[in-house]
Amino acid sequence: MINMQDKTLTCRDCNQEFVFTASEQEFFAQKGYTHDPSRCPECRAARKTSTTDGGYGARRDREMFPAVCAQCGKSTQVPFQPRSDRPVYCSDCYSAQRPRSGGYDRRPSSGRRSRW
Repeated sequence: MINMQDKTLTCRDCNQEFVFTASEQEFFAQKGYTHDPSRCPECRAARKTSTTDGGYGARRDREMFPAVCAQCGKSTQVPFQPRSDRPVYCSDCYSAQRPRSGGYDRRPSSGRRSRW
């Protein structure tokens, strides 16, 4: 294995220098990471705890838009901007009209028999 040396890097968030140790470099290499970290340990920890589920891929709060259900007329909130040419449904009406099969329809579209 190559004898690695500590590296001094600059954090992209706080612009402070931090040391990327040889042992950390080995750990990154074992995990298959191809890039050096761009944040210092403190900023990485702050970023991790600032997300709702503790991970980097956490979902941010969505902007919600007011709408009226096209089926029952109830006021609701949806995570997209409603358009006048498409119906919007409340969660109850939407759930009631969704197919319950959990997937696509497996029946053959023509008169032929399916191999399933």
